[in-house]
Amino acid sequence: MKAANTFALAKPKSGIAVPANDAIPTDLLIGDTWVQGAGERIPVHNPANGEVITTISNASVEDGMAAIAAAEKAAPGWAATPARQRAEILRKCYDKMIANADWLAHLISLEMGKALPDSKGEVLYAAEFFRWYSEETARIRGEMQDSPNGTNKILVQYQPIGISLLITPWNFPAAMATRKIAPALGAGCTVILKPAIETPLTALAVAQIMLEAGVPPGVINVITPKDPGPVCAAIMHDPRVRKMSFTGSTAVGKKLLATASDTVLNCSMELGGNAPFIVFDDANVDDAVDGAMIAKMRNGGQACTATNRFYIQKGVLGEFTEKLTRKMGAMKLGDGTDPDTALGPVITEKQANKIAGLVEGAIAEGAKVALGGSRPNVPGYFYPATVLTDVPADATILKDEIFGPVAAIVAFDSEEEVIRLSNNTEYGLAAYLYTKDIKKGLNIAQKLEYGMIGVNRGLVSDTAAPFGGVKQSGLGREGSHHGLIEFTECRYVAVTW
Repeated sequence: MKAANTFALAKPKSGIAVPANDAIPTDLLIGDTWVQGAGERIPVHNPANGEVITTISNASVEDGMAAIAAAEKAAPGWAATPARQRAEILRKCYDKMIANADWLAHLISLEMGKALPDSKGEVLYAAEFFRWYSEETARIRGEMQDSPNGTNKILVQYQPIGISLLITPWNFPAAMATRKIAPALGAGCTVILKPAIETPLTALAVAQIMLEAGVPPGVINVITPKDPGPVCAAIMHDPRVRKMSFTGSTAVGKKLLATASDTVLNCSMELGGNAPFIVFDDANVDDAVDGAMIAKMRNGGQACTATNRFYIQKGVLGEFTEKLTRKMGAMKLGDGTDPDTALGPVITEKQANKIAGLVEGAIAEGAKVALGGSRPNVPGYFYPATVLTDVPADATILKDEIFGPVAAIVAFDSEEEVIRLSNNTEYGLAAYLYTKDIKKGLNIAQKLEYGMIGVNRGLVSDTAAPFGGVKQSGLGREGSHHGLIEFTECRYVAVTW
């Protein structure tokens, strides 16, 4: 398959291996064809300077229906493909992503802005979902038991749920795609991927890699509508579509759930977060600062698991603040594709202004600036590493996802106080805590209303672990064996023999 419109990276930095087929399609993938959308093409911007990188096709409702038809045509054959054969194809996807890891990392840094080390880490994490689910695909186990009254046998099977709409965000354009695609394909489903139009090139590159690895036409389809609402609504209302998996904001997730209610569409939702980072007096402060740098500054703070609120017990408040400020202040701000950059731009001008507004509001409410605190006068969508101290416990900045490199520090006295403050939010995705007393740490973890909790760890993401939240942070789980089961239907058969 040859796309009519493609994009090639500029000559990459020295040492980056370039794949033989380095032309990235910028059209829609529908079945076995790269299709040009009928409407005006959509510009993709480089957040480091605001310039247009390239343009992509704009998908219409009709394109969405064509993608459903292609997925429907491929569905019976893919579901009937032996699990081992599906697994081998997923493993080839992993191998190809690893072989192209540096090139993909450069692409992510170009269109999303994150620093190259973060981008490389994302590619390795994204590829790991293909390897993990290549191993899990052949392990979808059924069940059999005797009926309690002895009249029959109970057989339980897990079968592919069917055509799945996958909606992914801009902040992890490779990992959020593979975290959904790999288990869906492993379960035997065909998919329609709708990546964010801010960072579509990575998803298109991954789709091309998958086709080269042997994924049959129609098993994966990619659409990029400029106005996703009508297109996604039409797809979700089509009775041939049986599943929707979404990663994004809680506000958008609620709208999608309302749409899904019309047809009782099966949904998995990984939504917003407002993660607390708790450091007790008995913690190893150096370890806590190292963990904070990951939990706060990975991807420049643009992650749903990113720490939003730092709760530091008063006995270590000064030491922690001083060491965190020093480490954050040492991060070089710049173009993510520059190997020396540690902190890239945020995704858009709108997001940079939102962060600035939250910081200005916190200062007006009494917070003090220990580092950063204002946008630099340079081209691009930059916001510097910022540390705010003396933040009031009820400050507005603690109630909203910052999605940027800002650490808001609040002092606390007691365990009871910090548990109350941490749980005082509608979100419940991730939380972090540091203490040398593991018994205390695990007891507090039980009281925190979050789906994922890092105890003396600043990173909770793992392909083998169930990723997801409670309260308004989502429904269902991704990763682990649970992520595969999300793309199956549990079917019971009563048998007498």
